[in-house]
Amino acid sequence: MTQQLNAIDNTGFKQFGFSEGVMQGLEAIGFENPTPIQTQIIPHVMAGNDVVGCAQTGTGKTAAYLLPILHRIIEKPVEGINTIIIAPTRELAVQIAQQLEGFSYFLGISSLAVYGGTDGIEWEQQRKALTQGVDVVVATPGKLISFLNMDIVPVQNLQHLVLDEADRMLDMGFVDDIMRIISYLPETRRTLLFSATMPVRIRELTKRILKNPVEVNIAMSKPAEGILQIAYLAYDKQKTKLLAGLIKGRDLPSVLIFASTKIKVKAIAKELKAEGFEVADIHSDLEQSERENVLLRFRNRQLQMLVATDVLSRGIDIENISLVVNYDVPRDAEDYVHRVGRTARAEQTGIAITFINQEEQQQFSRIERLIGYEIRKQMPPEVLGDGPEYDPAVNKPKQRGRPGQKKGRRK
Repeated sequence: MTQQLNAIDNTGFKQFGFSEGVMQGLEAIGFENPTPIQTQIIPHVMAGNDVVGCAQTGTGKTAAYLLPILHRIIEKPVEGINTIIIAPTRELAVQIAQQLEGFSYFLGISSLAVYGGTDGIEWEQQRKALTQGVDVVVATPGKLISFLNMDIVPVQNLQHLVLDEADRMLDMGFVDDIMRIISYLPETRRTLLFSATMPVRIRELTKRILKNPVEVNIAMSKPAEGILQIAYLAYDKQKTKLLAGLIKGRDLPSVLIFASTKIKVKAIAKELKAEGFEVADIHSDLEQSERENVLLRFRNRQLQMLVATDVLSRGIDIENISLVVNYDVPRDAEDYVHRVGRTARAEQTGIAITFINQEEQQQFSRIERLIGYEIRKQMPPEVLGDGPEYDPAVNKPKQRGRPGQKKGRRK
């Protein structure tokens, strides 16, 4: 069963019949009206249905499943763990846990975030809490499996399993871990799966683990009108110099740069430091404490620039970013919308720049088809030489002209 939303329901959260404690939490946080995905999904979770939700970051999907789950925990408590929420990254797990804590403030519901990168003391605290049975566990796949293997996690009465950002988990190779986790869980549970995109792999996964799910699709929104989008046609060897030249001397206090691999992220940060920028890199090789420190410094404007892998493109809410740079064209067109959505939040203005080499042009044309319009393309400054001609119909376009020639330059 598939449902598509046409308009926002502004009758407020009272329509869902939440318990008094849930409503108090909503009032304290300042939530007044449900978003489209909340209007569609909450009734089905309240009714005990399996649900597939397809919506991008920023649509309110976390509250769409947390609020009805909290209500159901109050209405029908169980011995042991009631709900397990699985997220692909530590950062997203922490964010979900923080939102959960806010919503459940007046409910007396216990929760626990379980993820890697913790020390021995935290590990022991997590082990004890799991053994005793908290109401809600938010976890990354690998860490949760390590505890399930110890046969200490009371999941026999589990009511809800939530897979958040399922497409990202599949991209990161977690499908076997997910199936292994599910092997420990009772078949009587309700399963909720959320994904920003709905590729074939996700549909195959839903058929394996969900029972007659309701499917809710919220159309992918286009980049906000306040975002100035520009693309530069540049060879890889030109990109860092181009980036430094675009940023130097400009009032851009907060710059977020996305690259495709950890190796590139480290190299870009090193080169930008050599150019005199306050910059840090963030990726999965860093310890959890290091990653949290880097994010805190970036949020507090102690760092002008942050270079990141896709781990930050979803699930991390950093406000008022001046410039987002796609150093590499995102592999998935939907990821472009997620990435540039880091800027121009709350009707602010922002800038999004993408570098396109000769091998990324078909990927970029898919982005333009998704958002429904062409993005202005430019060559690098003459001092860097010409970049590749834009011809996405050709897999490996031949270089036309030599560096320094003006032939084919685009303004």
